[in-house]
Amino acid sequence: MALLRVCGSSIFAFIIWSLIKRLRAPKSPLAHIRGPQKEHWLKGNYHRIFQDGLRYNLDLVQQYGGALTVYALLGQKQLYISDPLALHHIIVKEQHVYEETDMFIMGNRLIFGEGLIATLGEQHRKQRKMLNPVFSLANMRDLLPVIQPIADQLRTILNAKIPADGSVVEVNLLPWLSRGALEYICQAALGHSFETLDPTKENEYIEAIRTLAPSTLRLIFLRPFIPMIVRRFSLYWRNKMMDWMPSDALKNLRHVVNVMDTASKKIFAEKRTVLENEGFIGIAGNRMQGKDIMSIMLRANASSSNDDRLTDSELLGQMNTIIFAGFETTTSAICRILWILAEKQDVQARLRSAIRKAKRDYADAQGLSSPWEDVELPYDTLMGLPYLDAIVRETLRVYPPTSLLSRTARQASVLPLHQPIRSASGEMISSVHVPENTTLIISILASNHNKEIWGEDASEWRPERWLSPSGERLHLGDGESNSPTGASLGVKNGIKYPGVYGLMMTFLGGGRACIGFKFAEMEIKQVLTTLLPRIHFALPASTDRNGHVKEIYWKINGLQVPVVRPPAGDNVTAQVPLDLRKVCEQDFVANQPN
Repeated sequence: MALLRVCGSSIFAFIIWSLIKRLRAPKSPLAHIRGPQKEHWLKGNYHRIFQDGLRYNLDLVQQYGGALTVYALLGQKQLYISDPLALHHIIVKEQHVYEETDMFIMGNRLIFGEGLIATLGEQHRKQRKMLNPVFSLANMRDLLPVIQPIADQLRTILNAKIPADGSVVEVNLLPWLSRGALEYICQAALGHSFETLDPTKENEYIEAIRTLAPSTLRLIFLRPFIPMIVRRFSLYWRNKMMDWMPSDALKNLRHVVNVMDTASKKIFAEKRTVLENEGFIGIAGNRMQGKDIMSIMLRANASSSNDDRLTDSELLGQMNTIIFAGFETTTSAICRILWILAEKQDVQARLRSAIRKAKRDYADAQGLSSPWEDVELPYDTLMGLPYLDAIVRETLRVYPPTSLLSRTARQASVLPLHQPIRSASGEMISSVHVPENTTLIISILASNHNKEIWGEDASEWRPERWLSPSGERLHLGDGESNSPTGASLGVKNGIKYPGVYGLMMTFLGGGRACIGFKFAEMEIKQVLTTLLPRIHFALPASTDRNGHVKEIYWKINGLQVPVVRPPAGDNVTAQVPLDLRKVCEQDFVANQPN
């Protein structure tokens, strides 16, 4: 208990010292940049920004513009950025100045090891150079047919829950889509199946991955203390602190990390041994035949020069990073799309009809005799379906799985603004001086809802904006946009967001853009084209004993968390209950040729 008192006293002293430092500090260099008043002495505005903050985040930009200040923990002033020109400088032109925060890098390193999201500078560039070819289009084309059985198994499981008489059954899709996404990324990344779609076969590693995000979210307000703790305490004393801290959330997170570390080292060792013997491991390994991401990476690493070669700890870090990053956000995106389709029955019917036509056309061209529902579309056909592509892009734009990211200015700099903002004195300014060590929040959400770039209906989910008037895919930047204003899609007066995907910020851009976005897009489309031909989705319609119907609500807590509103739900438990039934002819667009 003495150690606990010392640790608690140290953290308390750090908080008091930080508060005194803020009070005694000269006027902030950011004082002339407007923003909301501090709402809490400790949390600042963070509790409004990061906890169910959809409306709050969008209102901030509406009121103050694309660059404003907010109060972080302990009263620290930070810049909140959504201006496209400023973001171009942050993530592309001056990415060496605006790096990931110490809190982000150190926290990720403690959890995942030395992966892409836990490294900076030359080490990060070397890792990126090694991994970029792994996610090439050629490798994605090879992967698609190999991972199709996962989507088929998911469809079979859901179909088995639906009554044969055509009646409706309510199913919570979240756990099944979560299991499916985990199996996708484990097989694609490791060539290893954990059989996550079989609920009778629980696995400690899979359970650790599934509980990681909720565990870290519960500790979000402790994250700013990570750099101070890592710098001042050795690993031995950090472990002692964890032993004595009266926090179940902290102890659970340590358990999760230990399980991930142990399991990943075992899988990594097996993978290396088998590849050295030019063999494949397990059922998934036999089917993958070395096409999984880890196998490709290990072969590329072995053939690299000593200067470019990654260490074992770096390779292990990539493994944990790819699995976590490829699981949580994809699950959220697929759940959100199915919820939208359940709400908008006309969109669901149109998409199902487009999928039927594409599968029948491909079957006719290839001389296939199997039912159209079971036809597997090749990569280029799947990725090129206009209406499916529009729905996926629009969902990822309006509802990005991750809404906010942070950067730190490693040196003083000046951010130019596309749209001038009004300063605290009333003057219009077109640039912001950023002092060294300033933390900046990149608002992916506000960027994707920018009305100047995306139109007055930017916050409206409207997939037609991605299509030409004739229904074809719109090339980004074309003037033929199906927009009420006729403006070019994603571009205004030559200004656009530096996003790597669809000119939106969902997968970021520059040297730290999401490296696996092509895989995520492929997985989403493969799951949708597998489920929709045989399963119809609708919002819950049955009532509980008190006559209440379940209403799904999406909380924006950094990540998206779907819950059921009271009185039918507790507003806390993550779930996506939808009504499922077998597809019938009325579930397609009327008058479309069969």
